[in-house]
Amino acid sequence: MIDPLAEVVTLLQPSARFSKLIVGAGAWRITRSDAGQPYYCVVLDGSCRIVVGERDVVELQPGDFIMIPAAHDYVVSSREPPPEGVETSPVMLGEGRFRVGSESDPVDVRMLIGHCHFASPDANLLVSLLPRLVHVRHEHRLAALMKLINEESRAQRPARDIVLSRLLEVLFIEALRFHAESDPSPGLVRGLADARMAGVIRAMHERPEWPWTMAELADRAALSRSAFFGRFKRTVGVAPMAYLLAWRMALAKRMLRQGGDRIADIAERTGYRSASAFSVAFTRCVGQSPAQYARNADSSG
Repeated sequence: MIDPLAEVVTLLQPSARFSKLIVGAGAWRITRSDAGQPYYCVVLDGSCRIVVGERDVVELQPGDFIMIPAAHDYVVSSREPPPEGVETSPVMLGEGRFRVGSESDPVDVRMLIGHCHFASPDANLLVSLLPRLVHVRHEHRLAALMKLINEESRAQRPARDIVLSRLLEVLFIEALRFHAESDPSPGLVRGLADARMAGVIRAMHERPEWPWTMAELADRAALSRSAFFGRFKRTVGVAPMAYLLAWRMALAKRMLRQGGDRIADIAERTGYRSASAFSVAFTRCVGQSPAQYARNADSSG
């Protein structure tokens, strides 16, 4: 059976930028402004807090894991941060270890943090299907995966980048699975937690070539069309046909980047009756024709 969550995470193509161990003491604050790249962290000992944007304040305890699939503005600090405007510069201790806060006080928090990159050209689209913020409490499997990622990023072993990519995929999938039980925000994770919506989403992923209609999808969910439309949009965050179109375009882009397939074949495999109908839809969504997209992908690769 096709697993939509695994498909989305794999298609994101995560690759590690860096991972490091942070030890803190006393009062400290680090403010970051990232360009929408993923950030993740697990608290090994002690406690701290993170403020994401202007609305999410999360107190982190030992064993807590947090992930921001698209991090922009966030602040990580001690539970009692210094006065407003006072920022902390991490001090390098060597071998991927940094200290923040007081140099004389005993260490009261240890955490592993990581930053990675999504190589997929469809990263913005795919990330929009994930929760804005993932917070999981007391799951030792996530801490174990973070330690493996940290160790692997420090070593120069054969196939290091491939191993890191696979570890990151597993980390994200595990975090999203654990988070699904308590996640109230719309997105793919919440959709898959709804038995009726999950069946519809899996059907779209298993047979993207099928000419799905609203009536067929609603029937599969055993709901009227209006009830199905409202429930899908509330749980997933987008309308059913918009989700189907986005997934078809993501698959089409992957096939065009890989090369070897005729546009007519890609059209058939993504649910279009003709190459011309597919080209019109692709151009409207992407802003360039399939042929142009394939040429640009080939020249950049």
